[in-house]
Amino acid sequence: MNYNELTNERKQELLKQELARYEEFKAMDLKLDMSRGKPSKEQLDLSMGIFDVLNSSSSLKGKQDYRNYGINDGIPEIKAIFTELLGITDDEIIVSGNASLVLMYDTIQRAMQFGVLGGEPWNKQGKIKWLCPVPGYDRHFAVTELFGIEMINVPMKDDGPDMDMIEELVKDPSVKGIWCVPKYSNPMGIIYSDEVVRRFAALKPAAKDFRIMWDNAYMVHALYGQDKMLDIFAEAKKYGNEDIVYMFGSTSKISFAGAGIAFIAGSKRNMDSLRKLINIQSIGPDKVSQYAHALFFKNADGIYAQMEKHAEILRPKFDAVLEILDEELGDTGIAKWNKPRGGYFISCFLKKGTAKRTVQLAKEAGVVFTGAGATYPYKNDPDDSNLRIAPTLPPIDELRTAMKIFCCAAKIAALEK
Repeated sequence: MNYNELTNERKQELLKQELARYEEFKAMDLKLDMSRGKPSKEQLDLSMGIFDVLNSSSSLKGKQDYRNYGINDGIPEIKAIFTELLGITDDEIIVSGNASLVLMYDTIQRAMQFGVLGGEPWNKQGKIKWLCPVPGYDRHFAVTELFGIEMINVPMKDDGPDMDMIEELVKDPSVKGIWCVPKYSNPMGIIYSDEVVRRFAALKPAAKDFRIMWDNAYMVHALYGQDKMLDIFAEAKKYGNEDIVYMFGSTSKISFAGAGIAFIAGSKRNMDSLRKLINIQSIGPDKVSQYAHALFFKNADGIYAQMEKHAEILRPKFDAVLEILDEELGDTGIAKWNKPRGGYFISCFLKKGTAKRTVQLAKEAGVVFTGAGATYPYKNDPDDSNLRIAPTLPPIDELRTAMKIFCCAAKIAALEK
């Protein structure tokens, strides 16, 4: 039944029913965490073989002795896998550290302090601005907020960010960049269309030091078979515009979330500029871990095979969430949600002004969801409606219970309105 078409009397009856059900959930004394998109134990177990490919008798002498200093931009064996995945060359990538978020943070930090390709440092240019497709990734927004960069919301459409708005906003020379999660976006699971990718690749901002931060966090994280997406770097080269994009990614949700391998990729000019700074910052990354990952995965096909194993674990969880949302909220008119083909999240839009109340009710019933507003800059969702659901970590029985509580809380919040 559509709640928007009911009489006030009928709404009050339904509210009493849901409140009674809610008290039953509270009596279960649950402690469930759905707050972040973490891999489950079963997913992490898939990569335990990384510990078996090396032992005390292994030779660690590739390009050089990998136990020693040096090779700041990544060993050839791990570069070969990423360059195959991305369709780029060795001099267009730097492999360093375990988390792409660190590389993104460092990239902003360097631009603030040293500028981009010899340009004026951002922290000497006065007030600068950043474009933020919303809903988006909270940790992206936290980085630009930390550096005092003014963030501008750009609505997400079914095929990616609103490019008409972006093309207008970049006419302002104080706009220095944009966050993008182009494939299975966080949290909506959107795949940028060919048109959107081409328009990004052809972008001509007023600021010569404008950069697209292209976060490939989920580029191989398919649930129902790998989906193709246009290569922004190859497209940008067609326009002589390859300097405009930094690409990031990691194995954080492929191997181990806390011990993976991360990369930044882009034009040779961009990468050579970063190498000069990295050579001062570091004497070398963890090459032994890079080598172990390279031996374990072998090549890009090894990555894809691993991701199908992840998908077999995750598909039933995503299907369970979507099934419960359909059963509980499908005909109420108070919620809509995406049905992603990959990634780590399901994005749900509730009745305007009810997201915070829904999260509060769920927490009091023993289930922690990502905070309302987290998917917007400054944690400010102007409609107080979007919530990010992370199905990956809990066992499926706990997941089902958590989603029933979520739907009960959403109904109560809507009926109270």
